[in-house]
Formats: sequence, structure tokens, C-alpha cells
Amino acid sequence: MLLRVIVLALSVQGEEPFCKLWGNPDIPLLSKTGDFILGGIFTLHNNIKESKPTLKSAPEALFAETMIFAIEQINNRTDILPNVSLGYKIYDTCDTVPLAIKAAMALMSGAGEAQPSTLPCSQQSSIHAIIGHSASSPTIGIATLVGQFNIPVVRYSVLKEFPTFFRTIPSDYYQSRALAQLVKHFGWTWVGTIRSDNDYGNSGMATFIKAAEQEGICIEYSEVIYRTNSREKFLKTVEVIKMASSKTIVAFAIFIDMEFLIKELLLQNITGLQWVGSESWVSAKNVATKENYRIYKGAIGFSIANAEIPGLKEFLLSVRPSSTSGNTGLIKLWEDMFDCSFNTSHSKTCTGSENLHLINNLYTDASELRITYNVYKAVYTVAHALHDLLACQDSQGPCMANQKDTLPVQVSNFVNNGDYVNFDINGDPPARYDLVNWQLNVNGIIEFVTIGFYDASLPEGKQFIMNNNSIAKFSVLQFYELCYCICRPGTRKATKKGKPVCCFDCLPCAEGEISNSTDQCILKDIEFLSYDEIMGRILIIFALLGALLSSTVTAVFFKFRDTPIVKANNSELSFLLLFSLTLCFLCSLTFIGEPTQWSCMLRQTAFGITFVLCISCVLGKTIVVLMAFRATMPGSNVMKCFGPTQQRLSVLSFTLLQTLTCIIWLVKHPPFPSKNISSNKEVIILECEMGSTVAFYIVLGYIGLLSVMCFVLAFLARKLPDNFNEAKFITFSMLVFCSVWITFIPSYISSPGKYTVAVEVFAILASSFGLLLCIFIPKCYIILLKPDKNSKKHLMGKILYVMSTN
Repeated sequence: MLLRVIVLALSVQGEEPFCKLWGNPDIPLLSKTGDFILGGIFTLHNNIKESKPTLKSAPEALFAETMIFAIEQINNRTDILPNVSLGYKIYDTCDTVPLAIKAAMALMSGAGEAQPSTLPCSQQSSIHAIIGHSASSPTIGIATLVGQFNIPVVRYSVLKEFPTFFRTIPSDYYQSRALAQLVKHFGWTWVGTIRSDNDYGNSGMATFIKAAEQEGICIEYSEVIYRTNSREKFLKTVEVIKMASSKTIVAFAIFIDMEFLIKELLLQNITGLQWVGSESWVSAKNVATKENYRIYKGAIGFSIANAEIPGLKEFLLSVRPSSTSGNTGLIKLWEDMFDCSFNTSHSKTCTGSENLHLINNLYTDASELRITYNVYKAVYTVAHALHDLLACQDSQGPCMANQKDTLPVQVSNFVNNGDYVNFDINGDPPARYDLVNWQLNVNGIIEFVTIGFYDASLPEGKQFIMNNNSIAKFSVLQFYELCYCICRPGTRKATKKGKPVCCFDCLPCAEGEISNSTDQCILKDIEFLSYDEIMGRILIIFALLGALLSSTVTAVFFKFRDTPIVKANNSELSFLLLFSLTLCFLCSLTFIGEPTQWSCMLRQTAFGITFVLCISCVLGKTIVVLMAFRATMPGSNVMKCFGPTQQRLSVLSFTLLQTLTCIIWLVKHPPFPSKNISSNKEVIILECEMGSTVAFYIVLGYIGLLSVMCFVLAFLARKLPDNFNEAKFITFSMLVFCSVWITFIPSYISSPGKYTVAVEVFAILASSFGLLLCIFIPKCYIILLKPDKNSKKHLMGKILYVMSTN
């Protein structure tokens, strides 16, 4: 792809109308003629000033000299571009987009060259490729402009794709994602972010935020900085950092902007923070000063892998400017380093022979060549492309035809200084980064210690590898500052005002709600004994079966109502007892289903009244047995005291008393449906509140009192003649009845939710079946299966025997 672009750049079109250059031409700071000219656009000064700019510590001065060194090295080689010389034109942009575009225009127009005052408008530029700017915004402007003229731009830093664009440093997309994985690795899930207000910072931070959200990282604040901002804006950013609760800051910014920020941080002594940085500043030597280390102590971030450039340091130390050299950039650099001037009017005159070995600054330091090495690779990338192009041209035709179809990934791959240089289909190199940590060595010098690396070409989950043993002890690796946590059950997330959405308080859920795994309140499951569940259906079947069995026994007794066994013990009470047992079975159905106002009132009152009616009948039958036996004794007149009328009145009195109690209960404090949310935190239990617990226990206690009376009397009559009375059956039935209700009390209290209701229904059914089976089944057995025993003679036989023995 790069070869194709250079071919287009070298092509010559037909004659066009002549054009004239407007204004004064811009002279390059550094230049040299050659068969092929490479343009260089760098930031040799940080800002535009009205006075003559001075070079302080801008690292791109070293970049420019590295470009010159690479070109000189290539010109001296015979294996690359033999018999061909490379030249250069290098411009200074002062790190501004307008000057970067102006420099690109100057390179394309050939400004500064000896040429006629008018030129053909279609004349091709003498520049065959441009080594681009380190910052994204200027390079976008450059690539957009020169791309229209098919001039390739090879950048030693990162940028989004352009048709004629190549880069020797991987895309920031990978670095941003790697930073998110790094932050997650240390558990810093609550962070602040700072970015430069340019394409580098905005694009990089946007990718980081997206990746951070996927990793579960929450961002408390996102501040924007730029070197031309007012001091008030920087102070506002510092204030945000001071007031924030997060102790980890991810800064995706260029080093110049970070220098302006750190000045304010130093003035206010903002220390104790964990800084995570992008490659632009975290591995910049001019940022890593002893003074700045107070703020950035233990900083960690990704950097381009360090490398050596053999012969570069010697080249830098051998450069000698002169007032007549024409390289104004080198002259300015020299004047700044030695505080002299080639202008004789200055107090100290430069000779050009000053000793560079005595100078220790970024220009002479060749130990950290992370970005510098990529400038070196960028020059060699163009040189190899030109070399392949010239080789194709020498082959006259077939090679050029095939070259047009060559894939980019096959064109620009080469080995340089032991490093395999290759590009993918987008013009990007493989994404590999060193993970560096700021550490202070024993000599008090800040070092960028490599503690791991990131390689995007490795499989997912294995791309990020680090050695924790090498990390500086002061790095805030213990900080797990969280704005949020998992809310406790029964609470929900509530966003804090003025805070990010992931920063919240935990508020209690509303009544009837519960928090789920997403910390949101949802309605609890509703629980009650329903008709649809298996337990409810089983209870319904037994209730209906009991009612059916009671009705069947009633039918049998009605059919054989004139037989001695039916008439022997007050058939009227027997029919009334069977009727009450049928009601007892049916009243259990009111306990099943969703509680309502009417069902809650009906279930307890119906239960209380029907059971009192039932026990009253049993009590009446027990008394009749005792009275009947006493009446058979000579001279006994006891049956007159408890005849049929008295039996009816006793049953009616007992039942009316319970009915009156239930009426007062319903009027004063009736039962009502309620939602029980305290017994079980996960479900809402729909149940019937008693309204009055006292009334409930009075109703229950009254049934118990009658049951005990009935049991005692039946127990006393248990030894009467078997053929005559049913006392022993009543005794056994009451024993079952009382046993059921005694065990009911602890079971009722301990059963949770709907099982409380199920226990009560079971007690009703069990006690009702106990009475029905123990009292009536023996009689039905005789009536239906042993009719010969259903006679007065059989019933009176034992009583006559007892009387004769007395």
C-alpha cells in the first residue's frame, strides 16, 4: 500500500496553468537535499510566543535528530537504496494544528526552494513521504490534507485510519482497553479520569470508559485539561481531585498538559493518589522529575517497548552547528543548551565547539528511546518501501503489475536492528506494550521499571501478564475504594445526587418488595394455601371425602332409623352430630385460597360454631348413656331429668354461647386479610389476622373445655355393658380428638407461612374423621354386615345379666 502511494506521489501529470505562491515561503528549520526528500513535522517548541522561541526540554528535538541520523545511516548503507540519497525537510509546529497544516502545505508546495516565481499548478511535490507529528490532532490535519495528493504519512505515534496513513506504534484502541484491564486487575473499581482536550485524549478516554464499564469499573469524575486553558480551569480540576472519594486516577493525556496540571498539584501538595497513565506521559523523562515524584509516586501505566539505536548517542554528541550552517533548528537547540548565541551582540557567543559530554538533558540521554525508536523505524519503513519500488521499476513491467495487487501486510514487512517490522491491513503494527512503574533507585533517580507487558495478539485472557514482585511498595495497590457495594437484601440502589450512576446509597425496599441480584427492588412472590397446589388439592379431597362419608352415614341411619341400634342412643342427637360433622369437613374449605375479608371472617367463626355444635352433640350422647344406665336400676327416675327436651336445650345453649362470642368478635375486632413480610424475607405471606387474639383463644378454649368434659364423662362410662352403650367408642373418639388438638398448638406456632393454615386444616379434618369413624363406623358395621345383632334382645342381654348379678 505504501509503495502504491509513493508511486502516485512520483507520477507526473500533464501541463496545467501556472500558479504563483502567495506570501513569504516558510523555511524549514532543518533541511538537506537528496534524490528523495522526506518531510518531518515535529514539535520543537511547546507554545507560540511573540518573542523568539526557546527550546527547553521538548523531546521532539531528539526525534528530529533521530530522523536525520536514520537518513544519514541509510545513505551510508549499500543494501538499502544503493546509489540513491535521501534528503529531509523538518518543520516545527509548536504543537499547534494550524502550524502543522501550514508546514504540510510548505512541504507540498516546495516553499523555500530555488524556483521560478510561477510554477505549473499540477507540479508534484518534491516530498515523497512525511514523518508525521506525535500528537493526534495535528496529524489528523496533516493526513487529511496530504492524503488528497497521495503523499504517504508514516507516524511514529498513533492515529485512526487514513487511506495514505501508516504508523509504527499500535493504535490507542488497544492501549485504552489494556488500561481498563490493568485497573480491574488491581481492583480499582472506583476511579477518576483526566484527559487531554484533543483527539488523543478524547478518543483514548472514550475507548477506556467503554471498556471500563464492561469490566465493572465506575468512574467518579472525568476532567478535561489542555495547556492553553486558564489557570482557573486547572484549579477547578485540582479541586475536583481533592474532593473526590476515589483514590485512583487514570490520565489519558499528553505530557505537556500533565506538566501544567502537576504545577497546581505541587502547589497544593495533592499526594497519596495512585496514578495510571497513558504512554504519552507515564514514560516521559521530562515529566519524571524528583519534584514531580511526590505527586506521581508509584505511577503505573503502559509504554512503548524500550529499544536501543546503535550509534545514535555518538551521532548526537558529534553534531556541531555554525552560524552559516543554515540549520536554524540546530542553532536554536545549541543556543538553548549552552545559554549562548551565534549572534555576536549576545553577552556569550557560541563557538559550535562546546562540549556536549558535559550536558545531561533529554537531548543527550539515549537510555529511554521508546518513542524515538519508532521515529527511527518510520524512516526505515519509507526507505524499504522506496527500495522495493525502485527494484520493481528496474524489472520493467511485470513486477510493477504484480505490485499493484500486493497486499499491504506483504509489502512493508522487514527486519530492522533485530526488530521485525510489519503492518496489518489497516497499516497498524502489532499492539504490544510494556507495563512500567515509577520507582526511585538508590541514587535518587526515577526509573521506569518494567513490571509486565500487554500483547493483543495473544489469546483472550492471556494478553495481560505482570510480575507483582517488581512493583514499588508505595504504589496504592491496597486501595479498593468503592463508591458502591452490593446492597443488603431488602434494599435497593439509589443514585446519589451529582454523582455517577454507579455511585449510590442503599435504601430499604418498599413494603412487599425485595432486592434481587441486580440490587433492584422487585415484588416478592405471593404465598398462600391455594387450590392449585398439590397440598391444597389433597386437603380438598379429604374434606370432600369426609363430607361425603358423613352424608352416607346419615343416609344409612335414616334408612334404618327404626332399628334398635339407631334408636338406642337418641337418634335425634346422632343425626344432629352427623350434620355438624358434615359442616366441620366443609368449613375446612374456607381456609384454602387467597384470603379475603369475607373468607377470613367466615373461616374462624364457622370453625368455632360447627365444632361446638359437634362436641355438644357428643357431650349430650355421653350424658344420655350415663343417664340411661342409671335409669335401668330399680327405683331410678333419672331419665326424667335429662329427657329429649333437656338434650336439645343443652346442645342449643352450648352452641348459642359460642355463636354469641363469635358475633361479638366479628363486630368488635373481626379477622382481616394481611400481608406478612417479616416471617420470610423472600416472599409475601397472605394470611388472615385474627383481629383479636383474645377472642380467638376464647373460641378455641371453649371448644377445648367441652372436649375435656366430654372425654371425662365418657371415660367414667367406659365400663358399662358393651352391648348396651357406646361409651367406649366416645372415649376413644375424644381421645383422638384431644390428641389432635393438643399436638396442633405447637405445630401451628412453629409452622411457617401457608403451612400454618395447612396445619389447622389438617387438625380440623383429623379430629372430624376421628369422631366420625370411632362413633359411627361400628354401628354401620352392625347395621350393614351384622343385622342379626341389630336387635333389642342382643342390646339388652348384657344389661339383664349385670342386673341379675346385683
